[in-house]
Order: sequence, then structure tokens, then C-alpha cells
Amino acid sequence: MEGPLGRHRALYKGPAAPPWKETYRRRCLERLKSSRERLLHRYRQAGPGPGALLVPEVMEREWRCLQAERGAPGERGQCELQQMPQDPDELAVLDEIQQELILQEQLVIEEYERSLQFDEECLNAILDGLDASNRIICPVCRKNHLTVRSHSVVCQCGLDVPAQDMTEEKLRSLLENTITEHSHRCLHNPEFTVTSGMEEEASLLMTCLVCDFWMILL
Repeated sequence: MEGPLGRHRALYKGPAAPPWKETYRRRCLERLKSSRERLLHRYRQAGPGPGALLVPEVMEREWRCLQAERGAPGERGQCELQQMPQDPDELAVLDEIQQELILQEQLVIEEYERSLQFDEECLNAILDGLDASNRIICPVCRKNHLTVRSHSVVCQCGLDVPAQDMTEEKLRSLLENTITEHSHRCLHNPEFTVTSGMEEEASLLMTCLVCDFWMILL
């Protein structure tokens, strides 16, 4: 048998939903999205664990602001003065929105964890590619070893980039530092490509289509 809370939720799944529901839901989602960096910073500090990180704070803030806008003209903008609702029906609606926000928060964290795993695997592929000859896995094809010559870096995949005074150790450090720098600012995976113009020498370029990060490595 459906309990009282279930019946309250059912009331708001149809036309009887309160008029503020969609506005409040949209604002909470937008605030949570805009607070992604703060969310990840808090997650890095707190570590994995049960419970939401920013959702309660986001919901309380947006509810107070929404109520302030609906109040008297003199009260508008005074978001800190409003309290969360106590009415059971409104609480049921808030619970529904909260579950959606928690899911979105978890998706952001899962994406961040996948990015960390990718960066770690990418670094390991490069660093573990060192053999007795101190050779490095190519970041473009991730299969073959790079060969560092006196004035260039080449790979069997077709990579052939000029590199003055480059050594295996310098190249390894360059790749590692660049990947790490990007991981600190973006959750998405970078790409390595070889580019060249009609009159320009080839270059090894690291780019990210999501955050617009790019850097010419060689």
C-alpha cells in the first residue's frame, strides 16, 4: 500500500504540481552546474563517502532566493532571511528535486573519476613504456616507441617533429607535466596530434575540444 509520502509525491507528478517547482528545479540545476569546480574541490578534500556534497547548500540557497522574490518588494534580494518549507506537500516536491540533483552531482564526480583514471593510464602508458634503452611510448598512437634524434623526434606511426637539443628525459618530463597541468583544469581527455602548415615545420600539439586548452609541445 502506498504510504502518505508516496501519495504526496503522486499529487505533484501531474497538473497539480506547484507553480514554483520548475523554476526552482531549473535554478538548482544551473547553480549546481556553475558550481562544478567548487564541488570537485570539496570532493578532493572530503574524498569518497555517502551523502551529497553541495546539493543541500544549493537547494537551501535557491529556495530562499525564490521565496524572497515572491515576497514583499522590500524583502526581495534578502535571500538569507527565508527558511526552508515545513509543509509536507512542499517537502515531497523538494525531495523529488533533491534526488535529481544528487544524481547530477554523482554524475559529475563519476566523470571526474574517469578522467583521473584516463590521465593515470595515459601517464603510465608513457612512463611504463620506458625500457632498458629509456624509450618512450608515442602519445599519438600509444603503441610504438618514440625515437629521439639529434634534431627531431620520430615514430613509426608517422610522427616526425623537429626538436632541437631534445633528450628522452626532457621529452618524458614535458609529456608528464603537460598532461598533469591539463588534468588540473579539465575533466575531459586531451588529444595529441601532429600538425603542419604549407610552409611551417611539423609540431606536436596537445589539445582539448572541451576546455579549449592547447599547447605546442615540440
